[in-house]
Amino acid sequence: MTMAEEGTKTIVPPAPEAPAKGIQVTDKAIIRIRAAMAKEGISPQQGGLRLGVQGGGCSGLSYSVRFDTQPRERDRTFQFGDIRVFVDPKSFIYLRGMTLDYQETLMQQGFVFVNPNSTKSCGCGSSLSA
Repeated sequence: MTMAEEGTKTIVPPAPEAPAKGIQVTDKAIIRIRAAMAKEGISPQQGGLRLGVQGGGCSGLSYSVRFDTQPRERDRTFQFGDIRVFVDPKSFIYLRGMTLDYQETLMQQGFVFVNPNSTKSCGCGSSLSA
């Protein structure tokens, strides 16, 4: 090995992160979900948050967010600490890899869907096209 070769190192860039196979929920969103569940009198042991997609909205589909007492038979259930999130199989096609966040700005506050499957969305942020 020559002196020039000794000082040369091969730098391998880190592998890109694999896309999320499920859904992700940020810490800010979990805090808000927990607070809303408490306000509704639903304990995390009793139920969870149901995320879904339904027809309608400005872009063709709209997000659905509500509380549910238990998962349905074919639901995918995601656990984030003490908070469970339920997603039905049809909605999961559109929500796979999505991150649910909560943002507060001077103009608005609420849940934000960061969805890599969305090809178009409207200004309200509650509808998508995929």
